[in-house]
Amino acid sequence: MIPLVHDFRGATVLVVGGGPVGARKARRFASEADVVVVSPAFADADFGGAERVRAEPTPGEAGDWIERTDPALVVAATGDEEVNAAFAAAARDAGALVNRADEAGARDAESVVVPATFEDDPVTVAVSTSGESPALSKYLRERLDEEFAGAGEMAGLTGDLRADLKAAGVAADRRRDAVRAVVRSNAVWKALRTGSSNPRKTAEGVVSDALGDVEWST
Repeated sequence: MIPLVHDFRGATVLVVGGGPVGARKARRFASEADVVVVSPAFADADFGGAERVRAEPTPGEAGDWIERTDPALVVAATGDEEVNAAFAAAARDAGALVNRADEAGARDAESVVVPATFEDDPVTVAVSTSGESPALSKYLRERLDEEFAGAGEMAGLTGDLRADLKAAGVAADRRRDAVRAVVRSNAVWKALRTGSSNPRKTAEGVVSDALGDVEWST
């Protein structure tokens, strides 16, 4: 499998199944897509503001639901393998992506995997075990949360520094070296996480050390 990033803004995601797994999937997509959850009952869980339709999804009605909602992605998350398979087939016939959340989905080579993600805008890091070990994916994502707090601010800071260095006429290879030094600086990461010092000033010191006698202005 090759990981890709997909933009779901303005798209519909159809989640079939209102249990805890369906709720988790709905929350995952509701921040960006229009999510519709179809189920005869819903778990006492947060569905992320998704539209919930109380109905019994049957294999024979899968095509009708796909036509009605026109989804970019269908998440098959019921406890009925036959229902999940029918919705997956109907979705593929309509050209939609499919994510099967049941055990059969792990054996379905055509099913996309929704990875565990660490997000700190604009940074997104995805972790996947190709469905083999969701527990490991979750653990690795939690470690990323701990290890890379402040990654979003680091992205913004280094983006600004790259622009400043380019404006100052610093050669491309020297710019890369300077920005890499900032990204790898424990002092800058500490400043971003704790606010113990000014991250920008700390980063400027790292840049100056990396550039040596090359002049640049901020």
